[in-house]
Amino acid sequence: MTIRKMSVPAVVIAMLPLAGCRKDLCYDHNLHGTRIQVHKQPEWVLEWERDNTLTDWQQSWDEEFGVDYDDLRPGMPSGLRVVNYEESGNVRIHNIPAEGGIVSLAEGNHAFLLYNNDTEYIVFNDVDSWASASATTRTRTRSSYFAQGHDGEITVNPPDMLYSCYVPDYTAVRAVEPDELPVTMQPLVYTYYVRYEFKSGREYVALARGALSGMARSVYLFDGSTSDDAVTLLYDCELTDYGAEARVMSFGVAAQSAVFRSGETYNLNLEVRLTNGNLKSFDVDVTSQMRSQPRGGVIVVEGLEISDTEGTAGGSGFDVDVNGWGEYEDIPLPL
Repeated sequence: MTIRKMSVPAVVIAMLPLAGCRKDLCYDHNLHGTRIQVHKQPEWVLEWERDNTLTDWQQSWDEEFGVDYDDLRPGMPSGLRVVNYEESGNVRIHNIPAEGGIVSLAEGNHAFLLYNNDTEYIVFNDVDSWASASATTRTRTRSSYFAQGHDGEITVNPPDMLYSCYVPDYTAVRAVEPDELPVTMQPLVYTYYVRYEFKSGREYVALARGALSGMARSVYLFDGSTSDDAVTLLYDCELTDYGAEARVMSFGVAAQSAVFRSGETYNLNLEVRLTNGNLKSFDVDVTSQMRSQPRGGVIVVEGLEISDTEGTAGGSGFDVDVNGWGEYEDIPLPL
């Protein structure tokens, strides 16, 4: 897989001397203006899928998909958070623009955890320790999709884009010129391009939404490994000529740091509201596709059908421009 990186102006992390300087003695800035500073140069890895053993999508992309491979790449964020773990045990958090900024440092040894701070659905946990700092997403309910998700999993919103970088060891020393410290911001969120293809009855579909089970509840910021607990992602779909499609963002499969869990299955759901107002749900086992695509990829479900009897039953009609799903609207919940 070709890794695409995007360089941005450097992040400058610096500490001005703590001791004061009398105005009449500060004419020699080369002597009195030394300071502790780190010149960080971020690179952003803009990948939407990794570790795919099924297909080299970048080389064998199907033009019939109607979307280019590169169109699925994430963009750069608007802001960056720097968590500074000092040797003394203090933890200092600073927010700077994605293109860089200045952050004060104390003299001595440091570790840094960097991640973008412009997320909407992500919740950050335990950032006081780099080893336990993690990201989760918010709970979301759907009354028509069981009491919970597949196999009793919690149902949640897909996360928005997240990058991170961990710098385990840096010693801050005073110098006139900044020290160069390259930083690579790796993606922790990946995209599944999901296609629901109908064999018949597509004309009866007014709205569509989906769910994907077996996905990671959280991801560790320092190394990108995912937790063992699985959740079901709920998401909306866009109608197409062939059926419906969705771009589903996730942390990847649960227990990503290990081999796929024995007996683990992955279920893809599609719920459609028909033009007569009725609901119909499809559930498909996509384990074979997921096992080879743990961090993003393409999932295709074929042969879905809605009979004429189902599509015309009731005949009440349904206006897709009025109230959407109505009482079936998903409800985001605070953690």
